[in-house]
Amino acid sequence: MNLDDLKNININDPSSWPVLIKVLGIGLICVAILVAGYFAFIQGMLDEYDVAKKKEEGLRETFLNKKALAINLPAYKQQMEEMQQTFGSLLRQLPNSTEVPDLLVDITQAGLGRGLEFVLFKPEKETPKEFYAELPISIEVRGSYHELAGFVSDVAALPRIVTFGDLSITSSTKGKLSMGAKARTYRYLEEGDSAKQAVQRQPRGKAAAGDKK
Repeated sequence: MNLDDLKNININDPSSWPVLIKVLGIGLICVAILVAGYFAFIQGMLDEYDVAKKKEEGLRETFLNKKALAINLPAYKQQMEEMQQTFGSLLRQLPNSTEVPDLLVDITQAGLGRGLEFVLFKPEKETPKEFYAELPISIEVRGSYHELAGFVSDVAALPRIVTFGDLSITSSTKGKLSMGAKARTYRYLEEGDSAKQAVQRQPRGKAAAGDKK
């Protein structure tokens, strides 16, 4: 087949085409059909396969995570029980509203028992927190170094939580020391006790816990 044969091909009469041209034409048609079929059907199926594969990977990861949780569930339950017990023991160290006055008396008795002279013992307004209220107490006492140390140690040994901060110690009369501090105790907010009520509540002390200035 030469160039003249190609020029004489009748496009409208495929039956008269040379065999080589017929084979090439059929090959091109098959390739076109395959390409069209790929984009029409196979590409969509491949996209769906990729989506399904990613979903499978996500489900597998979720399954493995839940499996790990199920395996460790007894340990988690034990940890929760231990945390609840610890939380409960801490809550028991927070006085409720009826126990606060007795706690204030316990603090003053701890100082008087050590022979300290109370210059100032002033409970201030409560500050509400998430589930408890903080009760600050301004304190100023006079005594020897050992009496002051014993007082702080006795207060720390009380069954209720009491902390000391803003400590300042200065020399006083007759060889005694004067200690100023901000003691803080904490009250558990009982059910129905709003934060606003906690702010408005004024703590009360006994006569021994008053300002002696």
